[in-house]
Amino acid sequence: MIIVLKPNAEKEKILLLKNALEENYKVTVNTWVGVESTVLGLIGDTTHIDEDWVYAQDVVENVKRVQEPYKKANRKFHPDNTVIELPTGQKIGDGSLCIMAGPCSVETEEQINYVAQRVKEAGATFLRGGAFKPRTSPYSFQGLKSEGLDLLKGARKVTGLPIVTEIMRVSHIDMFESVDIIQVGARNMQNFELLKELGKIDKPILLKRGLSSTIEEWLMSAEYIMAGGNNKVILCERGIRTYETATRNTLDLSAVPVIKKKSHLPVIVDPSHATGKSSLVEQMSLAAVAAGADGLMIEVHNDPKHALSDGAQSLTPEQFDIVAKKVFALKKAYDEIMRNEE
Repeated sequence: MIIVLKPNAEKEKILLLKNALEENYKVTVNTWVGVESTVLGLIGDTTHIDEDWVYAQDVVENVKRVQEPYKKANRKFHPDNTVIELPTGQKIGDGSLCIMAGPCSVETEEQINYVAQRVKEAGATFLRGGAFKPRTSPYSFQGLKSEGLDLLKGARKVTGLPIVTEIMRVSHIDMFESVDIIQVGARNMQNFELLKELGKIDKPILLKRGLSSTIEEWLMSAEYIMAGGNNKVILCERGIRTYETATRNTLDLSAVPVIKKKSHLPVIVDPSHATGKSSLVEQMSLAAVAAGADGLMIEVHNDPKHALSDGAQSLTPEQFDIVAKKVFALKKAYDEIMRNEE
């Protein structure tokens, strides 16, 4: 249940209403203060709450019952967009376009430092790179693990770019203490024990959509993290598995506006994993911007032909320069169109 309060409602009366709901109906009441109104979100069994009694409170403007199983990730509870700001100043969800760029796997110090410097010069705001790599084949390169984390931290020191990298298991959480954004990969989207533990830490979590997951299942996974107290969740559409074989996955760009309607969380798009082909990354990046994505995650490798993982979908630094210029230009034009419509 959602209770929308009247503008300029007195804080004392809001507190009295909140206490009465919690004491009389044994529900948890979360408060969200928006630009235009304050919203109370009730979590628990609300079937026995008398709506007439709620409406009778002079601070209440409207009451809505929520059918969706996710509450904290629901835009009805939180009308304003969530903006995630890092200590270094970068923001996600504030209307700007962030780009997370870097190699699929961290291979050497020279490689990651070079790629980090090049993507920063092109406008990337975050450095992505895999230290732990979940691979379909047990014989494929599995990543440098803790050494890879150290190399990412070294590249961050050189360039100042915050780092984004994937976690594989609960026991690794302590190792990721100095990682700026922890990524949960598609295969772990429903690793609920991992999600619950990530909900206990104060760090942004990038949650990729599962290989064949519905949008509701994806949002329910975000709910696991948020239910633990961590509201810093970024959603990442990276393509889903369908019967189509022309691309690695099928990029569901319609998920971006759907998420924007259903949830207040920022959503970015990974065209590299979605298509599996570097030749398609530019077009899908532009399409993602037009769909309203808050950012992009793009794989960039200094020598894709000899990459230890996913070279076929990686751009060269020179190709990334071109893509970055085009997506930033499109974003500028898109924002102008939106301003003219207001």
